[in-house]
Amino acid sequence: MNRNVGIVGVGIMGTAMARNLREAGFSVVGYDPVPSAADRLNSLGGQALMSPRAVVEAAPITIMSLPKAEALTAVINGVDGIAQATGIGQIVIECSTLPLDIKQAAHDVMQKNGKVLLDCPISGTGAQAVAKDLVILGSGDEAAFERCAPVFAGMSRVQHYLGPFGRGSIMKYIANHLVTIHNVAAAEAMVLGIKAGIDPAVVYDTLADSAGTSRMFQMRGPLMRDERYDEPTATIRMQLKDISIIDAFAADLDCALPVYAAASQVYHAGSALGRREQDTAAVCAVLETMHGIDRRKLKS
Repeated sequence: MNRNVGIVGVGIMGTAMARNLREAGFSVVGYDPVPSAADRLNSLGGQALMSPRAVVEAAPITIMSLPKAEALTAVINGVDGIAQATGIGQIVIECSTLPLDIKQAAHDVMQKNGKVLLDCPISGTGAQAVAKDLVILGSGDEAAFERCAPVFAGMSRVQHYLGPFGRGSIMKYIANHLVTIHNVAAAEAMVLGIKAGIDPAVVYDTLADSAGTSRMFQMRGPLMRDERYDEPTATIRMQLKDISIIDAFAADLDCALPVYAAASQVYHAGSALGRREQDTAAVCAVLETMHGIDRRKLKS
């Protein structure tokens, strides 16, 4: 197969994907409007290009990892957008968590221009992306999805094909519903231990391999234990973006999510307390603030 792969959006996720694809033997071209992101791609041995259109014209398969819906619309429909690229049959793998109607509109534009958009959100954090510990939640044209198998293998651990376009996003909403809850549950358990006078390290070491553990407790427990929130792999701001999408999706289905709704409020509190750009593990610090816990005093 053609070993050129494109990446549009070279943030935390995009950078990790590019590095893993390079290590898997792919040539990587990409685009990001932020100069430092383009420099990162070049430093990894990739090649930063001048537009999304240029990326798709250089690579038969392109990955998109974008921060918000407006970015997707601009990347597809802009003057130098993907829909304007010469050639037909190029495949674009859309990996972001975005409203489904926005993705569907992008899919329809791509189809009109002879190109394929796959809806393939990713389950996993930036730290998991670095370790190639991602799960692909794929949907859309099945033949195109199968053609992308070597690319998926170069950047992820598991790939699920879920059916027609949009199913991937729906499954990601469900996955992030659980992440929202499990992360706050991990923090709540940590705070309960601290209130009971147990060292956070003992709480983590004891529970990480217990029946009560979760993937979130194992991943974010060490950050909560050590109060390390300032080098995020997923921020509270990003989580709130996903929460707003899930809220709207569930409302459209008239589906009550009471446990999730309660957990969501802790992220809103984190934003109000100035922790918006910190790792989502900082919900532990939010709960500590609610309980008047000051770890410095506990250590003295």
